[in-house]
Amino acid sequence: MAVKTTNGYGKISVSNNAIALVTGFVARECYGVVDIVSRNALDFFRPFLKKHPLAKGISIQTYDNHITIDLNVVLKYGVNVRAVSESLKKTIKYRVEEFTGMITDAVNVHIIGVRV
Repeated sequence: MAVKTTNGYGKISVSNNAIALVTGFVARECYGVVDIVSRNALDFFRPFLKKHPLAKGISIQTYDNHITIDLNVVLKYGVNVRAVSESLKKTIKYRVEEFTGMITDAVNVHIIGVRV
């Protein structure tokens, strides 16, 4: 499914995979994030299905012009978990809204583990 909108330039459609890729790039740039991991066993087969590895562990739900993002991360040992997760939420929300021009309702960060 894709997010669709119309403006002065015409009709714009952004796929969920494109949103997931942007989210993956942004999340990996944030301090304290070591990796984005999947909680789904089906993602083990993702390389065989020719989906981009940056989109693993990221789930995008869209309806109308609203986006909800769920991502599963592993954090660096010793970081303030709350500060990193809040920074991650704000950064992803801003960058996805800037990229798509649509409203990001929620960014849900699920911390799967901590790595030394």
